[in-house]
Amino acid sequence: MTLKHFINLEWKQYFRSSYWQKNIALNILLVFVGLYFMFSFLALGVALYPILKEHYPAQDPLHIVNNYLFYWIIADLLIRFFFQKLPTMSVKPLLILPVKRSKVVNYVLGKSVLSFINFLPLFAIVPFGIMLLANNYDSVSVVFWMITLFTITLIGNFLNFIIENLLAESELSFLPIVVVAGSLFALNYFDIVSFSSFISKGVTAIYNTPIFIIVPILFLVVLYIINYKSLKGKLYLDSGLKTNIKEVQTSNLEWTKRFGDVAPFMQLDLKLIWRNKRPKSTVFLVIFGLLYGLIFYPNPDYADKPWFYGFIGIFVTGIFLINFGQFVPAWDSGYYKMLMSQNIKYKQYLKSKFTLMSLSVVILFVLSIPYVYFGWKILLAHFAAAIYNIGINTHVILLGGSYNRKKIDLNQRAAFNYQGTGAVQWLIGLPLMILPLAIFGVVYWLVNFEIACLVLVIIGVLGIVFHQKLMKLIVDKYLASKYKMIDAFSQDN
Repeated sequence: MTLKHFINLEWKQYFRSSYWQKNIALNILLVFVGLYFMFSFLALGVALYPILKEHYPAQDPLHIVNNYLFYWIIADLLIRFFFQKLPTMSVKPLLILPVKRSKVVNYVLGKSVLSFINFLPLFAIVPFGIMLLANNYDSVSVVFWMITLFTITLIGNFLNFIIENLLAESELSFLPIVVVAGSLFALNYFDIVSFSSFISKGVTAIYNTPIFIIVPILFLVVLYIINYKSLKGKLYLDSGLKTNIKEVQTSNLEWTKRFGDVAPFMQLDLKLIWRNKRPKSTVFLVIFGLLYGLIFYPNPDYADKPWFYGFIGIFVTGIFLINFGQFVPAWDSGYYKMLMSQNIKYKQYLKSKFTLMSLSVVILFVLSIPYVYFGWKILLAHFAAAIYNIGINTHVILLGGSYNRKKIDLNQRAAFNYQGTGAVQWLIGLPLMILPLAIFGVVYWLVNFEIACLVLVIIGVLGIVFHQKLMKLIVDKYLASKYKMIDAFSQDN
């Protein structure tokens, strides 16, 4: 099977999937975002040389750029770890055909090289190199300098996949990479170990003696071989059948029975959160959400901006609601077809989600009471935000869930994982966060802080009063989308 066949299969799989048409708007948006970054990097590459020459006339612009390559490498690795995933393809059908595993692995790794994030730096590197040539720098040395930077980019590409494989089993997999990157930055910043000088001297040596480019190229080859062997070793039909044996941890969920007929669904949700990597991250984010106010409240710059307290209150009391609710019902996508074939009422299923999210808002408000130390206005804003979250945002996020069409893999890396994220998750943030901030800010500007809090409370109470009618509309929407979601969740996206 040739490269042409691989590309043809992926092309058909992509455009024949149910989520293709659903994501046309998001894909168009991503194209514009990509064009924006391309033009930004292009402008940087063109303007960098004259800017450096103007502000640092006594220094060589190329030497200045080389000195800052260390920071670019650190930033590049962090961005890749959080946003770049190894390209995948449906390989199981190929494993029963006479297709060499080496071809499949080489195709997947080669596909990763074509990632947009690898070519984006070239929009700055190439124009800057042309500016160097226009200012009488040695042409051969400049070309090898550009090749060196692109090689470093590819090194980051394959190094990222190795790091992800090493940290894949960790619940807080982002912490080691953040700690290591922060430590390297600190060592360099406090001049304990000058990594920036080491990298600068290495790139300068290649510029002066191009034959030294063999060093980063050999390093790149080694990383490719490591990734090749790692992927090839996992490319078996039964590779996903072997599971780690873990001791089962039971928990007492008897307290959920007081919630009546929704108790079984609440128990399933709580077990799902506790036993799987991806949903468990929502619990860890609760800690971050509770501490979010410490970024602003002790800061004197925000002391005279109480209109911002409403937004912070929405975030602090609704952090679980936002992170868990935005993927309803995709959390259950793995067994959604089975769930919908049972003799259960959709109203009970959604009511359990509503109850769990509302309960989280109440608990987070209680835990945020110590913020009163920074002033009673903060406590008042948090109370108003909590009522608004229960009355409005719970319904908004459940309604948004009826448009979810992407399956979620519960066992993937939890932190900063965007698998299963679609246009719905991005657009739902507007009514969830921006709308209450706009309401609170406008009323505060027209009247005062207390009335702004009162307006949020009144809107939230109205949502609670009309809860049954709102839930009926939401249930009807889910019923109308039921078979579309079953079809979408049956596919791997």
